[in-house]
Amino acid sequence: MMAEIPEELAAYRHTIDNLDSALVHLLAERFRCTQQVGVLKAELGLPASDPGREETQVKRLRALAEESGLDPVFAEKFLKFIVAEVIQHHEEIASSRAR
Repeated sequence: MMAEIPEELAAYRHTIDNLDSALVHLLAERFRCTQQVGVLKAELGLPASDPGREETQVKRLRALAEESGLDPVFAEKFLKFIVAEVIQHHEEIASSRAR
């Protein structure tokens, strides 16, 4: 038999669940936007990756993380994970349009 969860723990967990939901919705919106970027890049013949933009974003998000009390190394890893996925999507879009 499971012990009853303290009210304070349940409240924290509820907040975490809400934040996780918000993160998923934000990521979905971000990927909808980056898909359109991928289409535009393919139409313009631009490369899937933009290292200059990526470097600027890493610096910006590391600074935001520090200001927010979030580990900037974690923020950079998270962004690089997302960017790698976006680049893969852009490459897929470009190859499908080249056929």
